[in-house]
Amino acid sequence: MLKRKIEQSLLEWKNTPNHNPLIIKGCRQCGKTFSVMNFAKMNYKNVVYLNFFENPDYASVFSGSLEIDNIVMMLSALLGSAAIFEEGETVLVLDEIQDCPEARTALKFFQIDGRYDVIGTGSLLGVKGYGKEPRSIPVGFETVMDMYPLDFEEFLWANGISAPIIEMLNKSLDAEKPVPEALHNRMKQLLLQYAVVGGMPDVVQTFVVTKQMDEVLRIQRDIVRSYEDDMVKYAEKKNKSRIKECFQSIPKQLSKENKKFQYSVVKKGSTASKYIGSLQWIEDAGIISRCYNLSITELPLDGNAEEDVFKVYMRDCGLFVSMLEDGTQYDILQGNLYGYKGAIFENLIADIFVKMGRKLYYFHKDSGLEVDFVIRYRGECTLIEVKAVTGNAKSMKTILRHPEKYHVRSAIKLGDYNVGRSDQILTLPLYMAFLLRAV
Repeated sequence: MLKRKIEQSLLEWKNTPNHNPLIIKGCRQCGKTFSVMNFAKMNYKNVVYLNFFENPDYASVFSGSLEIDNIVMMLSALLGSAAIFEEGETVLVLDEIQDCPEARTALKFFQIDGRYDVIGTGSLLGVKGYGKEPRSIPVGFETVMDMYPLDFEEFLWANGISAPIIEMLNKSLDAEKPVPEALHNRMKQLLLQYAVVGGMPDVVQTFVVTKQMDEVLRIQRDIVRSYEDDMVKYAEKKNKSRIKECFQSIPKQLSKENKKFQYSVVKKGSTASKYIGSLQWIEDAGIISRCYNLSITELPLDGNAEEDVFKVYMRDCGLFVSMLEDGTQYDILQGNLYGYKGAIFENLIADIFVKMGRKLYYFHKDSGLEVDFVIRYRGECTLIEVKAVTGNAKSMKTILRHPEKYHVRSAIKLGDYNVGRSDQILTLPLYMAFLLRAV
């Protein structure tokens, strides 16, 4: 069974006095239901489970009075012995809660009542055009938690890398000392595997058990097709084809030298006004992340982001690689990293940063200056360059030479290196990106 970080978050939620009902948001197939049900069975005497997607009729329970005793009575009648309600001992799990807006409204009354815990999960919560909005969202009466596919650290756990080994990597980072060669080589191998496998639980489990990359690719492409099916099934009629076109353009967007998202690449002659809502739909569904250009390299980053200039990355790098041509997985695993203008490894670092909870920013000037990512790290605005192979990072060096203009004094170069430093530039192996937690 795959160990997930959200299990600890769920436990902290349960142990918080007078906690609200909980909503777990995340893209389809990222493991929400499995993690919630595993937690529920381990921590409650009684688990009452409703899946509104598989059983739309369950919504009728919430169509009348939302008084808690009435809901409990209706569920007991509907589910019999599968619905035992004991004060402080029962959790009600509402799976795919977006399919029953009245159940979302009822969370307020469960919070006020306080006898039973409630956890809702949703894949398309807040997606425009879904067509099912609650009468009122229980603001202040629910806690919302985002869930992602497995991050790189969870992938390491699944592949036998224990906490003491990760702590050893942390010490190398803090001391700016090289990682021992054997561990360094193993971590490089695991990062290449994560680049092609990604973090979808079914995909990771298949990889760990079988190591069969053809089966990994089949499952990934099935997931991508299911996303495209959602776009056709749930989006407003006028947007269905546009959303799919936006989504399918992502590999082309990232194969350009300038990876800025351009609506004209989606369809020749297209404009933002035609496609901006379609791109937002994909982002709201948890499939992509935007990386915003900064007008200036200084803190606070969010205040200096240009809203209409951005790159788009897939939130799961493995799914991104599965959208590329056959043979790409093999090339990456063999360490042949020259193709695709660095897009695979930029998307890999974007994947790692987003799953850490970081917002994404980059810096590009028409003069030719460009830095892949800019983060707040240890209280400073820090440049991040991603190099699939060794490179000289000209833009980074130019910016560092002019602190009076760019207000930057530190930079990190991620690439095929061990840990080292050259003046203001800290060089790190790509696999250490997940350790850059300090803000």
